[in-house]
Amino acid sequence: MKLMWASMEDVWREAAARWTLIAYFFLSSIFLIIFASAINLDIVDGTLAGAKLFGQEVQMGGGPQELSIERLVLGFETGFSAILYFLCTFMAIFATAHLVPRLQEKGTIDLYLSRPVSRFSLLISRYFAGVLLAASNVIYLLGAISLIVGWKTGVMNVRFLLAGAIILFVIATLLAFAFLIGVVTSSTAVSIMATYGLFFFALMLVAHERIEAAVSKEWQATLINTLYWIIPKTAELGQAVVAYVGAEMVPERIASVLTPAPFLTTAAFGIGCFALASWFFQRKEF
Repeated sequence: MKLMWASMEDVWREAAARWTLIAYFFLSSIFLIIFASAINLDIVDGTLAGAKLFGQEVQMGGGPQELSIERLVLGFETGFSAILYFLCTFMAIFATAHLVPRLQEKGTIDLYLSRPVSRFSLLISRYFAGVLLAASNVIYLLGAISLIVGWKTGVMNVRFLLAGAIILFVIATLLAFAFLIGVVTSSTAVSIMATYGLFFFALMLVAHERIEAAVSKEWQATLINTLYWIIPKTAELGQAVVAYVGAEMVPERIASVLTPAPFLTTAAFGIGCFALASWFFQRKEF
């Protein structure tokens, strides 16, 4: 167990030494500065008198367009949750996809294998270190945005923070796939490209029923349907993040989006990828 913790610490030290950690949080901080500067609210005696988003006035008059502070905050966070879903996922893969290829570099792998620790323990320790690195950035971004919104409006939306768990779930699944590609190819670039490709391919397959209806061969429709159920549901989980944050605005959406199937099939994909990565890693000659 101590050796596993030591391996996880090595990942963080490596991230700091190679400026990955600094760049990771620097980019997140830039986004936070832009976010804080983009929102200007005029609150008088606890009432929202005016608001600007990216310099554009938000209509505050009476009638159907009148907005309460709570509803405006909910709208802000619902919209930004979709942006954060993509931002956190893309940054996490870019910052962690190197973990296995660098581990397998000559000299590095020799040092690790000389330790009295199994290959599975070595691989899973680096996986958890990568997930923790991604989690720290998700918490930093969502927590900081919640504090900024709370400071400007006095309103806090707990659902916005909890939505980070769904984002981290997607990141953990994609990282397992990146580990599999990394073990097989020993290439950071291939790991990043393949993982991003999987992400976007899964987005397209949200329309699998229409694609199946458009193809001319039965086996093609079967293949598309099979792929849909195998690969991660990145589109559905992105919708789940937005629906969960904005559940109070459109409560009927949360029941239709937060269904178990996308979570279960995505989890099965991640577990399967890591199992294969571990199997290949234990049989690989260095």
